[in-house]
Amino acid sequence: MWLIFAFSGPIFWAVSTHIDKYLVERYFKYGSVTVLMVFTALIGLLMLPFIWWFRPEVFAMPIKNIVVIAMSGLLYMGAMLFYLKALQTEEASVVAPFYQAAPLFGYILAYFILGERLTSIQIIGVLLIILGAVSLSVHLKKSERKTKKRLIVLMLACAFVLALSSVIFKVFAVQDEFWPVTFWTFAGEAIFGIIILAIPYYWKQFIAVFRVNRTAVLSINASNELINLGGGLGFRYALLFAPLSIVQAIGSTTTLFVFIIGILLTIFFPSLAKEDLTAKNLIQKGIAAVLIATGVMLINF
Repeated sequence: MWLIFAFSGPIFWAVSTHIDKYLVERYFKYGSVTVLMVFTALIGLLMLPFIWWFRPEVFAMPIKNIVVIAMSGLLYMGAMLFYLKALQTEEASVVAPFYQAAPLFGYILAYFILGERLTSIQIIGVLLIILGAVSLSVHLKKSERKTKKRLIVLMLACAFVLALSSVIFKVFAVQDEFWPVTFWTFAGEAIFGIIILAIPYYWKQFIAVFRVNRTAVLSINASNELINLGGGLGFRYALLFAPLSIVQAIGSTTTLFVFIIGILLTIFFPSLAKEDLTAKNLIQKGIAAVLIATGVMLINF
């Protein structure tokens, strides 16, 4: 059953990626995407009283554990900031493939920090998943395949910080239970948002967004953050039952779902997205899907 939770991450994140791109293009094309992180922090802040009511022992954790877990939330927000900055200048289908670096960083960190070991069959499965996800980026035009240093630096930083945040979360979630650790992770995300608002430049932009596009930004972004929250909770819960590198490999299939959703939007809502629906492109996606499905079956051995 952990696979259901693991796949909820990439599916929800793929939906969130398209919404993020819409928000960035529509309201933050020339502004600072850092302001978007405030909404993520607010959702985490709103979750705190509910978790506390459900699990009041959250305050019984040692202070040093709380500090490190909160740092995991700060790292997660930092990773998302790198991602949004990359999305500000690139298409969603160009940014998404770089998530494939996360399982590689995750495997290295989990090997040395958590002592996780994979069987040879599981390693093959992880590689097939990554290969299938990476192959989806081959469709890019020559102009899109050119080396872009800014994109590479931002997304590799995003992948590494995301992997590090996941390792910290798993270390304490296994030891101190899922919900108390989730509580302090959200607290760290909320602190990140408070720090942003404490900077006058971002505070002015935050207020400006409310004045000009209050209803649109709040409604769209609130829905997006709830979707993102569901994916994040599912992904983190799966970490309790499977090796980090395997869960992150499944998380890398976000690329596949980004393209699938792009195709559906092209067919039913062409004004929102335009995906290549040629036979060659669809066959390529089909092959990628088979590679990923085969990899998923292998990691279950």
